[in-house]
Amino acid sequence: MATPISTVKKQQLTEEQIKEQKLENLKQLLSENEDTINEIFSILGDLNAIGALEAVTKLLEAKEEVAHIVLGQVTRKPVTNIINNLMGAAGALSAMDPEKTTKLIESLTTGLDEANKAVDTDEKVSVFKLAKMLNDPDVNRAMNFGIHFLKGLGKGLK
Repeated sequence: MATPISTVKKQQLTEEQIKEQKLENLKQLLSENEDTINEIFSILGDLNAIGALEAVTKLLEAKEEVAHIVLGQVTRKPVTNIINNLMGAAGALSAMDPEKTTKLIESLTTGLDEANKAVDTDEKVSVFKLAKMLNDPDVNRAMNFGIHFLKGLGKGLK
């Protein structure tokens, strides 16, 4: 009868064998992805031709100075105000109903078109004509919207 195996000997690869194995893996990857590798080299060639690779290299060489300049610019008061305003606007827009917002923007566009047509005619608006316009359902709807908008704005400002 054979003696039982009590220890397992792990095969230790030499450094040369490890390098050879890595080269074989790389050759296999290259042969499997030949089209992709060719496309990457084509893109790199185009970037080099227009000077983009040189610009990126110089940018990386000067990364500390660039980071210092960027941080200096970002921490300026006007830039932080813009960032805060954008965050506030994004928060307000996310709280609004998208359908109502779309309807309001479409209405504003229509209103601007009508206003531009009126400006082109140079028609004079008298007090009598203004009073008559209040009977127009579209004008009345806009006035009603504007009055209630101002009322809500005033409540919000309180």
